[in-house]
Amino acid sequence: MTSRKPDEHLARNSRLRLVRPRALATARRAVTNRRTRPAPRPPEGTPPRAELARQARTVLADAVRIARWAALDAEPRTAAEPRRRTFLDQERAAAALDLTPGQIRAGWDRARLAGLVELHGGTARPGWRLHAWDRDDSAVLRGWVALFDAWSLVHPAPDGVAPGAVAEVVEAVPQVLSLLQLSAGPVVVPALLDLLGQRVDELREERCEVPVEGATDGTATATPAGPDGRAALLDWALEGLADVGALTLGEGPDGRQATLTPLGNWAVWVKLEQICVAAQSPAGNIEQSAEDMLRGCAGLTPGPARDEYRAWLAARTLSSAVAELIAVARGEDALLRGLAFEALRVVGAPAEAEVRAAAEEISLRPYALLWLAEYEGADPDDAPEVLTREEATWLWVDTAAAVADHGESTLLVRHLESAVQGTVPALLDEVRAVGHPRTVQVLVALAAAHPDPALAKAVRRAAFQVHTGGA
Repeated sequence: MTSRKPDEHLARNSRLRLVRPRALATARRAVTNRRTRPAPRPPEGTPPRAELARQARTVLADAVRIARWAALDAEPRTAAEPRRRTFLDQERAAAALDLTPGQIRAGWDRARLAGLVELHGGTARPGWRLHAWDRDDSAVLRGWVALFDAWSLVHPAPDGVAPGAVAEVVEAVPQVLSLLQLSAGPVVVPALLDLLGQRVDELREERCEVPVEGATDGTATATPAGPDGRAALLDWALEGLADVGALTLGEGPDGRQATLTPLGNWAVWVKLEQICVAAQSPAGNIEQSAEDMLRGCAGLTPGPARDEYRAWLAARTLSSAVAELIAVARGEDALLRGLAFEALRVVGAPAEAEVRAAAEEISLRPYALLWLAEYEGADPDDAPEVLTREEATWLWVDTAAAVADHGESTLLVRHLESAVQGTVPALLDEVRAVGHPRTVQVLVALAAAHPDPALAKAVRRAAFQVHTGGA
């Protein structure tokens, strides 16, 4: 039996179900049609959410300081001075925050991966999580989970190891984390190494791959040189997870051991249970701001949500209400962007001028064009046909960001079917090219959620390429 490169396998076996573009309109509403069911209780001994959020804030404290400093440093100092176009002045940041350049680089990287900052062209902007950091425990926990999912991007892999071997270990790490979670205490590293080896062998057997002796081309069949190589990769994985606050490493009576932190234990449980950690807001939002009103409607089905929109609009002048909704849509929370345009559909004709103006803004253009198409009489299911391929891809990523932030992982996997591209490789190529500021976080979340190992590996590779600026 011959080995097969993962990309060849992916291109041959991972065709997306071809759907009409109208599926994008359905995807816009995915997060408002979530299943309602009682949330499972966390394991006994799990700290309260407020305590978990406090621990997450501690892990990301430097990243938050750097993100806030960068936001202030980007502001013009005089009316005539243009906004800075650099991502981060590391020397100025190090001097201002009393951190080393290495700490600045690491903190900036974490801030990006946790959604505290977003890159728009040549400008870094504060992410919506940064704005909510001090008051919203759910935003904090989701930011930390995004960093937890991206641990392999935070901690560089050892030099001289085939990329395929690194990918195998990343794929096998969830099994290691599950053992740590089930053990509810420290586990010696040799036991974790045995489990890692078994899982890697299982993954190869599932793919019917035969290791190629001496392979160094980065395919999944390339292996580290002997047990020491795999042990080094396990050390790398454990240190990477420790870097993001998911576990601690120490010496025990039987040698080196790993223990999940309360944050890591909670995160593994959340992923095993596949629950959503976003808080549900109650109805009755007439006196709230547009942002709080939309958050309150996020858990409602479309009918009750429209009733809330109508009641909220009736208590305001339409011009001010439309302006407030557009302002929310310009924010970083993709879920609120979609909901804002749902509320604008209730407004109707009085919103037309503002929506046409919004169509000139990149982040609002797909939503505005869909609104205008429906306003001019197009069937809502056919309205997505007005979007160009690039606009549809941008909307796909934006919707995926909303699902990743507020929905269940199964919804994110299901969202793949709404892509207009025919195959996963084609989708990844166009997603990388479209330049959405949340591309890395979306791809990392999709890779963490998808059950197909080959597809998940290709998505992780694409996330790494976007993160490092590769093609």
